[in-house]
Amino acid sequence: MKVWSSFFPRENSPCALLACSTMSAKAAISKEIFAPLDERMLGAVQVKRRTKKKIPFLATGGQGEYLTYICLSVSSVLEHLEEKMKNRGTIIHPKLFYNYVLKVTNKKPTQASITKVKQFEGSTSFVRRSQWMLEQLRQVNGIDPNRDSAEFDLLFENAFDQWVASTASEKSTFFQVLHHTCQRYLTDRKPEFINCQSKIVGGNSILHSAADSVTSAVQKASQALNERGERLGRAEDKTEDMKNSAQQFAETAHKLAMKHKC
Repeated sequence: MKVWSSFFPRENSPCALLACSTMSAKAAISKEIFAPLDERMLGAVQVKRRTKKKIPFLATGGQGEYLTYICLSVSSVLEHLEEKMKNRGTIIHPKLFYNYVLKVTNKKPTQASITKVKQFEGSTSFVRRSQWMLEQLRQVNGIDPNRDSAEFDLLFENAFDQWVASTASEKSTFFQVLHHTCQRYLTDRKPEFINCQSKIVGGNSILHSAADSVTSAVQKASQALNERGERLGRAEDKTEDMKNSAQQFAETAHKLAMKHKC
């Protein structure tokens, strides 16, 4: 079987014409692979293996060259129910929410999963390959925390893969989404993120910065409302005191006038 000499297909090759662009490919994957199963793709990264995968001697029928994508998705049913409960102002523990979804939908909710998707040369469609539940992910290795690197490893309960992304930037974005999703959906056992830059798992990541900004804005608005309420309360108290003082003065003046009249 012929192996690509470089990561990207040659210019004007069939694969290059099919791929068009990474963004359009990801949009197509979301529509073809995940939407029919009522799942929403949160992120994807185009990859190739850093090391050759051992193929059994008897394995035959290879389909030729292909592009590979590692995709992160979440159940749309779960998201819709979670958003609905949040809009009602209801905060619920993930385990209780899991049981709630099971009761409402009468099926086990698929929270989040990582799927390997391929597009073979000569085909315009995408094929779902291996898939793991997010809770099966044990370790995410960024390889080098001191520089932008496109290389990374994913360790699952029953699998281990060494990848290199199309760009370091694409890997970084995928890692941020993956880390945020793990924090959101996993409660008991979260995967270990090692050799990752602080901007990915630290407080400077895009997602955490955005979340912190929103939280800060809400807190400031709440504090401003509380302070305004306190000022209004003090003003009402002063108004009531002035009203009482004026009433007492009027009563005293009336009594004095009646006394002198007599």
